[in-house]
Amino acid sequence: MKKMISGIKPTGELHIGNYIGALRNFVKYQDDYDMYVFIANLHTITVPQDPIEINKYLKDAIALYLACGLDKDRSTIFLQSDVLEHANLGFILACHTYEGELDRMTQYKDKKAKGAEGLSAGFYTYPSLMAADILMYDADFVPVGDDQKQHVELTRDLAQRMNNRYGDLFTVPEPLISEVGARIMDLQDPSRKMSKSDQSDKGCIYLLDSPKKAAKKIMSAQTDSLDQVKYDPENQAGISNLLTIYAAIKNISLKEAEALFTDYRYGDFKKAVAEVVVELLETIQGRYNEIIETDIIAETLNEGKIKAQKLASAKLNKLNKTLGIQI
Repeated sequence: MKKMISGIKPTGELHIGNYIGALRNFVKYQDDYDMYVFIANLHTITVPQDPIEINKYLKDAIALYLACGLDKDRSTIFLQSDVLEHANLGFILACHTYEGELDRMTQYKDKKAKGAEGLSAGFYTYPSLMAADILMYDADFVPVGDDQKQHVELTRDLAQRMNNRYGDLFTVPEPLISEVGARIMDLQDPSRKMSKSDQSDKGCIYLLDSPKKAAKKIMSAQTDSLDQVKYDPENQAGISNLLTIYAAIKNISLKEAEALFTDYRYGDFKKAVAEVVVELLETIQGRYNEIIETDIIAETLNEGKIKAQKLASAKLNKLNKTLGIQI
């Protein structure tokens, strides 16, 4: 069975973009792949965070993973920091990553272009740690949004570089990008990606938003004056974003979604989108409320840690011996 791995960084509340772009795919893939899903908590501390807040986000993330349909008996679900080998391999890969490659990483370039100061060394080198997260388990595929494809490309370069230098060490992974919903945009500013780190939450629908609040956000989403429901990201970014959300939740193509709303006015179209979003949130939140009060989170993480660490330890031992740094 082919292996797949992915993770989400818990720097804020999970939102519908995380569900559409990642979580629903994890659930779908776990029957067809040996699925590894982790909470990328080490990646959260590349910038300052509130420890109490981060801890809450960690617990909520695991509960929401399970509420969305991930099954600890069909997937390996774990905390990145519970498997110490991740950080160890991350340093080894950093030693094989060129400065120019890190300089070209989009997140770093964007921060520097905006005049950011005091960026940590961890922020600069975190793509090497991300590569370690993937290569540790010899994953064949990595489901990512199109904005994360660059990191998988670096991971592939590092795997090939080390394989050429030291022999057959790593599987070279392939990025897997969904056709629908790979990138959900902000409801108020559809030129930028929906983000759980935004200070204003008007453009972001969180998975734990009340249904009433979520519906209100949909109804106030930015549209245009063309008065036609059509998928045209360049000229109708807001409408295209809402169509993407609808199509992804209903599991239909964008063309099918567009055809459904040919004669709809914007207000009625938004109501239809709001209805499917509310139905989704009510289902997820019902499961979340059951899970959060049980011991299943601790059980899931403990079982995931044991399984992941077994593989990670074997991989790191092989690598250390190959590099000559272990007797």
